[in-house]
Amino acid sequence: MVSVSVSVSVETLMLRAGTDGRWAYRRAVTVPRPGESPDEAARRVSGVAPGAAGVVVHSTSWRHLPEGVLVLTYAVCPDPAPWLPAVELARLEIARGSAPATPTPERIEAAHVAAHAVRHLAFLVARDPVVREALLRHRGLVAALASADTSDQHGVIALDALAALDAAGERDLDPMRWARPGPVRSGAGELGVGARG
Repeated sequence: MVSVSVSVSVETLMLRAGTDGRWAYRRAVTVPRPGESPDEAARRVSGVAPGAAGVVVHSTSWRHLPEGVLVLTYAVCPDPAPWLPAVELARLEIARGSAPATPTPERIEAAHVAAHAVRHLAFLVARDPVVREALLRHRGLVAALASADTSDQHGVIALDALAALDAAGERDLDPMRWARPGPVRSGAGELGVGARG
């Protein structure tokens, strides 16, 4: 039996969409404290309370780094601090493996992971009623998610959810929807513990 030592790192991507539907993210990396779960660590670094009804905290992916670190990635949407600087995603490019039996891409950048998280949230809006209910409080985000994943039915379902909300006469439930959007940087995000550059 071979003993392998693996440490866990929690990467948290706080996601936001501008009024033009372009996505941006902030990135924070931490290690769970003793007795703290990865979910709790993600909420801690993003400043989200466990009972927050209008914010989704969801594990979207994981990856293993050669130095023995298992990185668990969480999407937090909407960004609880939209006034802070963020990195713009010029496009939603996902890193892919070179063959069906080799899923690990040769190169993974923070922008690839953020793009995957956005597409994962688009899937959840279409399939998970809890996520859908939380994100429908932020109509601009749902519209941006719909256009983020129009390669299949997820975007159509997200647009249908918006149309149903309009038909019911409900208004945006989030008064801070686009309050004080922070500056957005173009280019690569900051890479921290457990990130490849």
